[in-house]
Amino acid sequence: MFSFSTPDVWEKIKNIQNTCEEALKLTSPYLVPEDPARDIQVLHPKFHPPKKGFATIEGQARMLHDLASIELQAMELGVRTLVEYPDAPQGFKEELLAVTVSEAQHLSMCIEGIESLGYKWGDWPVHLALWKSVSVEDTLLDRILIVHRYLEGSGLDAGDTLIKRLEGPASKSTIQNIVKQINFEEIGHVDFGSRWYREICKLEKLDPANDFPARMDSLRVRLPKRVEPLNRDLRMKAGFSEEEIAYYEALRQDFLKPRGK
Repeated sequence: MFSFSTPDVWEKIKNIQNTCEEALKLTSPYLVPEDPARDIQVLHPKFHPPKKGFATIEGQARMLHDLASIELQAMELGVRTLVEYPDAPQGFKEELLAVTVSEAQHLSMCIEGIESLGYKWGDWPVHLALWKSVSVEDTLLDRILIVHRYLEGSGLDAGDTLIKRLEGPASKSTIQNIVKQINFEEIGHVDFGSRWYREICKLEKLDPANDFPARMDSLRVRLPKRVEPLNRDLRMKAGFSEEEIAYYEALRQDFLKPRGK
């Protein structure tokens, strides 16, 4: 149910609208599986084969494959939030439905882009690092902070870096356009998280300025390390405050430190 146990990626995409609409009807939390099903090999990132540079078609296809895996996890995390928090505000859930369907469209664009380069979904292994960043123990505020503000916020930084790297003459214009469109639309996805994080803090009588650093401090140990330079302009458009950007910059610098220091 809810596509978590459906391996076929195109089936997941085809059914996403109905899946989300069914999720909105839940009145009690739904227990999700430990891992979502996949129709291709899943490996820890340290076991993935080396990547070729963007000057090669294979390197560009591999980049889209990695991006497709991220979009697939983002789509599934959207459904997961809908089924695990049926008591969330109705407006939040309706907006999340739209975000989740948008993630499915991004996934479709990536797979079609891979195929246009002569490769296919499954030519490389994928990981489940984003899925494993969340927990059944999360509060709704935790989940919003992890998925929409940390993971997707970091995606804005990474996407901007990808766009700059794809500006070389060897890059296919269609591939550049896919990445540009996704990164532009992800601004709205992150802003969705920013707005609802503050709205739910208000409902719970919490001060976001105090809650954000405290909550991030408690969550950071299980989050993937992100070391791309922060794109301040994109993050401001996506609803981050100056203080939140400063927190993430300090966190990035901490991640960049050699181990043991």
